[in-house]
Amino acid sequence: MKEAMPVLTAGAGLHETLALLTSQLRPDANHKEDMVFLKDVFSERSLGCLMKIHEKLRQYERQSPTPVLYSASSLAEDVAEELQSGPMSTEEKELLHLLTSPHLKAVLSVHDTVAQKNFDPVLPPLPDDFEDELEEESVKIVRLVKNKEPLGATIRRDEATGVVIVARIMRGGAADRSGLVHVGDELREVNGVSVIHKRPDEISQLLSQSQGSITLKIIPAIKEEDRLKDSKVYMRALFDYIPLEDKATPCQEAGLPFKRGDILQVVTQDDHTWWQAKRVGDSNLRAGLVPSKLFQERRLAYRVKMGTLPNPKSPKNPVYDQGCDKEDCDCEGYFNGQYIAGLRRSFRLSRKDRQGSSGEGSDPGDSDYLTYEEVTRYQQRPNERPRLVVLIGSLGARINELKQRVIAENPHRFAVAVPHTTRPKKPHEKEGVEYHFVTKQQFDADALNNKFIEHGEYKENQYGTNIEAIRSVQAKNKMCVVDVQPEALRRLRTAEFKPYVIFVKPRVPESRRRRSAATSPGGGEHGRITDEDLQEMRQSAAQIDQQYGHLVDRILIKEDSASACAELRGILERLERESFWVPLSWVRT
Repeated sequence: MKEAMPVLTAGAGLHETLALLTSQLRPDANHKEDMVFLKDVFSERSLGCLMKIHEKLRQYERQSPTPVLYSASSLAEDVAEELQSGPMSTEEKELLHLLTSPHLKAVLSVHDTVAQKNFDPVLPPLPDDFEDELEEESVKIVRLVKNKEPLGATIRRDEATGVVIVARIMRGGAADRSGLVHVGDELREVNGVSVIHKRPDEISQLLSQSQGSITLKIIPAIKEEDRLKDSKVYMRALFDYIPLEDKATPCQEAGLPFKRGDILQVVTQDDHTWWQAKRVGDSNLRAGLVPSKLFQERRLAYRVKMGTLPNPKSPKNPVYDQGCDKEDCDCEGYFNGQYIAGLRRSFRLSRKDRQGSSGEGSDPGDSDYLTYEEVTRYQQRPNERPRLVVLIGSLGARINELKQRVIAENPHRFAVAVPHTTRPKKPHEKEGVEYHFVTKQQFDADALNNKFIEHGEYKENQYGTNIEAIRSVQAKNKMCVVDVQPEALRRLRTAEFKPYVIFVKPRVPESRRRRSAATSPGGGEHGRITDEDLQEMRQSAAQIDQQYGHLVDRILIKEDSASACAELRGILERLERESFWVPLSWVRT
């Protein structure tokens, strides 16, 4: 009587199945040698081990576990370093021994490789002669098998773009059964023959004549839901980011490096920790990982708490440039190129009692930590008032001279905000030309009502730039140019003024040979700059850049007054006709 095959349970593994199959093999008269061979193969211990490994991998695949940490090796190194920083107990010494053992380090390295999926193959670079029209597009190669039946798809040429696209898929046809061709797909090649410049009837004939295997090169259509996912959120980066130095990133190779001031298009914010973004203007349009605003703020707060990052609420007071005040220096000598010592004396006197206004303004630093600022493109419309141009300068930039020269060249288009003062009017002065002359009571009332951008006292007289003075210039459809202390930027960053901030700093020579021949940044030849002067100028520029660089739209390196004036003039002209990135809050209605 023939022995029945044992019944396999539903959960039986592959190695169990093979073991049962081996027990059921019986030599047959006609196939004795084959049966012996199969029995030996299936009874081999190594094959059983392989089958068990296979089952474990399938079980792992079904569970789809996700790694808790992507950089276990780095964490182990940090722990080991922390342990060695002080006296260790017996348990800590044992832990250090384990963490530094070669075998555990190798296991952690393998863990990180699998977690980060670094085992994937590295694709070779694209050839230099790669078709330009295919750049940054997803190309799909589809191979179908059909006999004498039609492909089951119709095509048409898109009137707007001129490309050949799939118009319809017939149910049950070869294209439908494959599930690889969809309505809207762009057809590029058929069996290696380009169809870009062919008529639809020529392409249909080419398809109908193809028998057996047919290969299509297509550009997949963008589904409607994918179009909706194409984010229109743009962010200005307020910090530098280097993925290769970030141990927290899920995959360093997938990170998107950027610098402060770069404009990022955030493609998706589905992950609360890591966004996907592209750099606007970058030739590589593929998205990369960047830390989310919330995650970046949290880890900056943690670094401040641990003392590894300075508190942003306690910045150093930078040394900055100040324009010449008619009360404390000879303006005529200044504009003719007074040497640097006179400029420094003027600066130190004029800033001692300066005060900034505490009025409302939009500052991306309102959240304490500089991460991102949402922006959009803006271009001045004919019926809108011109944007405010704000100059700030580091020590030695002499921005007041630069401002006066540009305005003097075209006073019908550019103007300054005439300051207010409490001092008596001199005989040659006119109200509203050199100053607006007001009483001390009126000045104090305006200061109390936050009407001044900045104000201060000099020789028992008050001086300040009133917000109404800027509005008065703009009401005449002129572009108002002001030079202020960097602290005043907070007051001016409003939707009303939409300020364009230019940071002017002098080019500071580096070599000893160049230093020996250096003169005043204003171009004068009356004296030489000392090493101490140069160092102060460098420190001033660095401190302003660190504290206020995220508010700056343009940096102007001043070689000399003539070239700096020409560059500033070009910037002002472009502001009137070109679009620029501004905070989204400035253009919302």
